Amino acid sequence: MTVSSPLPAATIPAPDMLNIRLETPDDDAWIEALHEVSFGPGRFARAAFRVRERIAVDPGLSCIAEIGRARAASVRMTPISLGGINGYLLGPLMTDPEFRKQGAGRALVRHVCELALERDGIGFVLLVGDFAYYGPLGFVPSVPSAIHFPSPVDPARVLVHSRDPQMAEKLAGDVLPWV
Repeated sequence: MTVSSPLPAATIPAPDMLNIRLETPDDDAWIEALHEVSFGPGRFARAAFRVRERIAVDPGLSCIAEIGRARAASVRMTPISLGGINGYLLGPLMTDPEFRKQGAGRALVRHVCELALERDGIGFVLLVGDFAYYGPLGFVPSVPSAIHFPSPVDPARVLVHSRDPQMAEKLAGDVLPWV
């Protein structure tokens, strides 16, 4: 796997040092601890958490990035539908504080987005996050307030990645399970 990143070359792990694999039950405690460190007690009120309470994550797109042999980052994808279009909600994306700024999180985002968008019938990947981080990874802003989560979100932080350049303008409605 080749890692492409806007980070200085010295902070990007060599391709032979970065491994992306599927999450296993052995990762559960590490992921939960990382979730607590990354998002604190407020994580249970976040809109994406509320979606994942109602819709199970896709284990085929729940991945771990390792640098060397150490777990460095985690990402999960939840199958969702907006206005009858099936896609995925990306998140949470979390990087262990010891491995931040080394490209593992960006590599995970690229990897799971590529896998998701290769699947038949999948039109988009959605997330709530910072455009400064996700924009260089292919995400664009959605139409403000067009997408409705089960709890409030900042509409400026709702971002979409798709092979269809018009998808961000098409998506609207409640975040629901696949149709």
